[in-house]
Amino acid sequence: MDTIKIVLADDHLLVRNGIRALLESETDLDVIGEADNGKKALEMVAEKNPDILIIDIRMPEMGGIEAVEELNSSPTNVKCIILSMHDSEEYILNSVKAGASGYLLKDTDKTEFIKAIHTVNGGGKYFSGDISNVLVNNLLNPEKATSVLPEVSKKAKSNPFDLTNKELKVLELVLAGFTNKEISEKLQNSKRTIETHRFNLMRKMEVKNLIELSTKAREFELV
Repeated sequence: MDTIKIVLADDHLLVRNGIRALLESETDLDVIGEADNGKKALEMVAEKNPDILIIDIRMPEMGGIEAVEELNSSPTNVKCIILSMHDSEEYILNSVKAGASGYLLKDTDKTEFIKAIHTVNGGGKYFSGDISNVLVNNLLNPEKATSVLPEVSKKAKSNPFDLTNKELKVLELVLAGFTNKEISEKLQNSKRTIETHRFNLMRKMEVKNLIELSTKAREFELV
């Protein structure tokens, strides 16, 4: 059985160590290089010529999506799997558009992780759980997927906090009084994704509660 050569990119050493240990417990998987940002990942790919690049979506200097897009803009046989803690529709669709062959959440179990690697190495695509649902919904309802988010971005007169279109939409719905469950149903995302967006809103806008969030959102005309 041929060994699948892998370059692993994540800005957290403990995460890389854990993933390396998981992968190398399989006799046909070999992590031949590591990187802590997208730029180094591309350098490592050029140097090592792996079969697969497994890359975190958010890293300093260059994120996973940018690195995958740059890699796929040049002649290469290296296949890419995005690894993320977010099942955000924006991240998923942008990853696919960039040329990723797979998208896995960081809470994926070992069996699925190994299956994804073998599928992608064999020329297939692998998107698990809620990820597949997002892609199917996008294919079945392209007009909905392309119209909801831009509509919100036009309403925001300023965006000094670098909020994504999805975060702006969640902000609008949160301030309208909708619960996480109701927002997840409206946006066709998991409840966990909405909770992540709310956490990111509070962090980016440096607020501690809903009142502060509402006040700052209106101050900067985000809604």
